[in-house]
Amino acid sequence: MKSYYHMIDVSDKLATKRIAIARGKIYVGEMVFNLIRNQQMLKGDPLRLAEVAAIMGAKNTSNLIPLCHPLGLDKVEFISELVPAEFAVQVYCIAITSAKTGVEMEALSGVSAGLLTIYDLSKISEPSLTISDIQLLVKIGGKSGVWFNPQVSNYPDWIAEYLPQAPQLTGLKFATITLSDRASQGVYPDKSGSLLQELLLTAGASNLAYELVADEATLLKAKLSELLGLKGDKRPQLIITSGGTGIASRDIAPETILSLGGREIPGIGELLRLYGSKFTQFSWGSRSLAVVVERCLVIALPGSSNAVREGVECLLPLLSHLVKMAEGANHD
Repeated sequence: MKSYYHMIDVSDKLATKRIAIARGKIYVGEMVFNLIRNQQMLKGDPLRLAEVAAIMGAKNTSNLIPLCHPLGLDKVEFISELVPAEFAVQVYCIAITSAKTGVEMEALSGVSAGLLTIYDLSKISEPSLTISDIQLLVKIGGKSGVWFNPQVSNYPDWIAEYLPQAPQLTGLKFATITLSDRASQGVYPDKSGSLLQELLLTAGASNLAYELVADEATLLKAKLSELLGLKGDKRPQLIITSGGTGIASRDIAPETILSLGGREIPGIGELLRLYGSKFTQFSWGSRSLAVVVERCLVIALPGSSNAVREGVECLLPLLSHLVKMAEGANHD
């Protein structure tokens, strides 16, 4: 027996915040445009009714489109703008949810329902109407992070309100250590270490040191002790290692860091594993951790580039606060 269609199985995914913003336009002609602007339409104000229709359209997306997952929407907002130069109405729909799949179809359905409602209330005065340019502008959340439509160049300014604000680490001094037998032997380049530095530098932090060592506890402990022994502006406030967090015999990062003393922050390791599990179930096999050692925050991340990217993305909102607390600052 063959099935030609099926809904994608998202049961293994974790629900995350999703945002989608779509837009479209209806050209109504000069006469109807003036009637809309002056609120003189025979059947009532189409822009106000379009708001209601857009919300209803977004909520009913899974009933209209066969393979869409039913989503519990957290927010739907419809915005309409008059475009006098074109005798047109530009509309936008913002849809927000916490779900296992994206909300872009709901935003597009909201736009479509809103435009069709304007069409319905306008056709009595002008049957020659054109709906066009329905498109997804941006989607946020999930594995793709933030996606912008590459065919769009004119985004409204207010979209910035919905974009995640990258926490800045300006002034924070960091060092990175990569543990890899093969990379340290020159078998392949240290991609994860380079990526780790790039991500932290992009967030505004300052790189004081980069080390690449084999998976040896003595080498890692020596490098950590050396960095922790620095004074003044040369001493890092944050040290992040990549690699050596698995369960193989040569994965020695967690126990080596703990051997320096200090206090572990259990929630950070838990958070990293939980966040990573959105992308791969193998995240649960990681022994990532964070430890405060001599007023310095030391974090161990897995060695893959994906794990490094996901780890920094996960921790970025917390790093500045954690570093301050590690240095002895008072709670606000």
